[in-house]
Amino acid sequence: MLTSTHLLFAFLTLAAVTAIGIYSMKHIHSAADFALGGRSAGTALLIGAIAGTIAGGAATIGTAQMAFQYGLSAWWFTLGAGISCIILGLFLAKPLRESGMTTGPAFLGQVYGGQAQAFASIFSSVGMFLNIIGNVLSGVALLTSIFGLPPFTAACIAIILIISYVVFGGVWGAGYVGLFKLTLIYTALLITGLLAYSMGGGLAGFRAALPPQPFFSPFGRGVGTDLAAGFSLLVGIFSTQTYLQAIFSAKDIRVARKAALISGVITPPIGFAGILAGMYMRIHFPDIPANEALPLFILNFLPGWLGGITLATLLISLVGTAAGLVLGISTMLTHDIFKRLIYPQATDRQVLTFSKAAIVAVAAVALVFAGSNINSVILKWSILSMGLRGATICLPLLFAIFCKDFVRPRAGLAAIILAPLTTIFWAAFGSPAIDPLYPGMLVSLAALVAGSLGQQKRVGSS
Repeated sequence: MLTSTHLLFAFLTLAAVTAIGIYSMKHIHSAADFALGGRSAGTALLIGAIAGTIAGGAATIGTAQMAFQYGLSAWWFTLGAGISCIILGLFLAKPLRESGMTTGPAFLGQVYGGQAQAFASIFSSVGMFLNIIGNVLSGVALLTSIFGLPPFTAACIAIILIISYVVFGGVWGAGYVGLFKLTLIYTALLITGLLAYSMGGGLAGFRAALPPQPFFSPFGRGVGTDLAAGFSLLVGIFSTQTYLQAIFSAKDIRVARKAALISGVITPPIGFAGILAGMYMRIHFPDIPANEALPLFILNFLPGWLGGITLATLLISLVGTAAGLVLGISTMLTHDIFKRLIYPQATDRQVLTFSKAAIVAVAAVALVFAGSNINSVILKWSILSMGLRGATICLPLLFAIFCKDFVRPRAGLAAIILAPLTTIFWAAFGSPAIDPLYPGMLVSLAALVAGSLGQQKRVGSS
C-alpha cells in the first residue's frame, strides 16, 4: 500500500535529481558543451552516462517483467550489455576517441562518405527511438501500479520528465543524473534482490516453487530467441550514439577505456536483482500484471522510506535512460542532418536551439507510439531496438576501424542501407524462429565483403 512516507521520500529523491539537472546547466556555454561536454568528461561522469543509461526501465522493470514470465533468461539484457561495454573499452575506445568526431555516423562518414553518414544517422535514430518507447512503457507500468493513473496520463508524465532531465544540461545532465541514479539503483536493487532471495527461501525455495523449464534455464524462451537477445545487446551497445557520444566526450583515451570497462563489470548484477524480484512475485502473486512485478514488490516489502526512494529511483532510471537516448538522436539529427545537409552555415546558437527543439520533438513522437502500445512487452522493444542499431552500425563500424584500407565506400553505403531494411522487413514478414538481427547482419557482411573484393579502394571517394 502506498503511504505518505513513500510519497515523501520519493518526492525528496526526485527533487534532488531535478536540482542536479539544473546544476548541470552551468557547464553549457556552446553547442559543443551540450553535445560533448567540451571533451573534458572524467571517468565518473562517463560511467554515469554509459552504465546509467543502460540501467533504465528495460534493465530493471522490463527484466523483472520477463523474469516473472520466463525466469533466468531475462538476464540476457544486462549480461549482453555488460559484455558489449567491455568490448567497447578494450578495442574501440582508442580509435573512436582519437577520431575527434561528434557522432558515430560522422565516424563512418570519414570512410564511406556523406551519404553513408546520413543514412546511418537516420536508421540509428529509428533504432534508438524504439528503446525510448520501451522506457516510456516502463514508466507507465511504474506510475500506474503506484498511483493508479490512466496509462496515457502516466505516459505523458514520463515524457515530460524525460524532456526536463536532458534539455537543460545535455551530456552533462545525462552524466550527472546517470551517476546519481546509478548509485541509488545499485543500492536499492541490491537490497531488493537480497530480500527477495531470503523471503523466497533461497535457491531451494525458488526451485521447489517453480518448474525448471522455463524458469531456471538461460534459454527459457528457446536457444535461438535468447541467444539472439544477448547478441542484440552485444552489438547494439557499441552501435548506439549515446554510448559512442560518451567515448567522444572523454578527456582522453585512458578515461574513455576505463569508464567503458567499469560500466561493463557493474551492469549485469542490476539485472540479476530484478530477476529475483520477478520470480518471487511469480511464486506468491501469479495473477498480477507481469510489468508491475518489481514496483509491487518494492511497494509491499521494502520499508516505507526505502520504498519511496527506490520507486523514485526506478522512475529516474527509466527517465535517465530515455533522456540519454533522446539526446543521442538529437545529436545525430543536429550534426549529421541539420548542420551538414540542411543549414551548414548555422551559428552555434542556432545549432544549440535546434538540438533542444529536436529533443522535444522526438519525445513527443515517442508519446504517440507508446500510447498506442501500452500493453506490449517492454524488453521486446529494447531488444528489437538493439538489433536495428547493430545491423546498421556494427559491422560498418568494425570495418571502418580495422579494415578501412580494404572496404570501399560504396560497399559501406550499401551495408548501411540494406542491413537495417532487411532487419525491419524480417521483423514484419520473416519467420519468428529467426531473430531479425541475423539476416540483417548477414546482409551487412555480404555487402561489405562482396562490394570490396577485387577492387582497390579509391582514396577520398564517397
